[in-house]
Amino acid sequence: MEVIPQTEVRTSSQTKAQKLKTIITFTLVPRLWLGMLLPFTLLSCTQTNSSRNTPKADGKPLVVATSTIIADLAQDVGKDEIKLTGILKPGTDPHVYEPRPEDSRFLEEANLILYNGYNLEPGLIKIMKATGGKARQVAVGEVVKPLQLDKGKGEIVPDPHVWGNAENARAMVNVIRDALIELSPEDKEKFTQNATQLTKELQQLDSWIKQEIATIPPDKRKLVTTHDAFQYYGRGYGIAIAGTLIGISTEEQPSAQTVQRLVESVKKIGVPAIFAETTINPALITTVAQEAGVKLAPRQLYSDSIGASGSEGDSYIKMMEANTRTIVEALGGKYTPFQPQK
Repeated sequence: MEVIPQTEVRTSSQTKAQKLKTIITFTLVPRLWLGMLLPFTLLSCTQTNSSRNTPKADGKPLVVATSTIIADLAQDVGKDEIKLTGILKPGTDPHVYEPRPEDSRFLEEANLILYNGYNLEPGLIKIMKATGGKARQVAVGEVVKPLQLDKGKGEIVPDPHVWGNAENARAMVNVIRDALIELSPEDKEKFTQNATQLTKELQQLDSWIKQEIATIPPDKRKLVTTHDAFQYYGRGYGIAIAGTLIGISTEEQPSAQTVQRLVESVKKIGVPAIFAETTINPALITTVAQEAGVKLAPRQLYSDSIGASGSEGDSYIKMMEANTRTIVEALGGKYTPFQPQK
């Protein structure tokens, strides 16, 4: 087990600590309001699409996926042979998502439930285990042997962000393929063909990422992000995770002292840029960049969700390409677009 050390520093002044405490308060409080308003907002959005989430007379099996990443991979494997419902919408943080009443119905009606596992989506896992539905429940991400990370106070937990390495995504695709074949054996050939094509492209993606990261000067291959979601990416592609504001779950709330420790750490390691994430308020990591005197990368990283439709990260493969481009360009490498061979 590897635990990344954090440098202990004392806050330089009471005024600075109070300033950071104020920033933290104004960053986190809106999330509480968001948690209260989100169910009503999403309810209005999903009601217009509810008809597509119920079984049709054509007999296609109903598959429910929790995270946007699992949903994207499942759609690529299942294509037109399944009816897929993705519960989490692009940009939604699975760590803190509060399930809606509709979610229980989707899970109860499903023929197959695909979820990440390793407690990535705790709210959905809880209601999934509690529903009376007879659907098979498959923890797709748990095919990967997890990294073990220190959550603090001696609590060691599995890191759920397994998709960060494209090789792991290939293993996840095979799990999805096998689950769909068991669900609908008559479509075995189609599922197998779709999975084969997808895993071929993922293999090419994996090789491309390694080539891209290698263009970054060795002493600059260090990643500082908002939360600890890139360990698999870092270990798979040779870039060190040099620091994060919070751990593997975005439920954590960093203190002023934690922010200041990261500021001092960033100053010491000498990275040219640090990174915000699409699913997390960027205010605190922006403060770290300002205090440390480094650039905040102009493009945010996709961490726990793919991007909205039409964005540069609106699929798993495009998300990984976008992240790699963001990292390479910000840390002094030379970006070359990913061009898979069909």
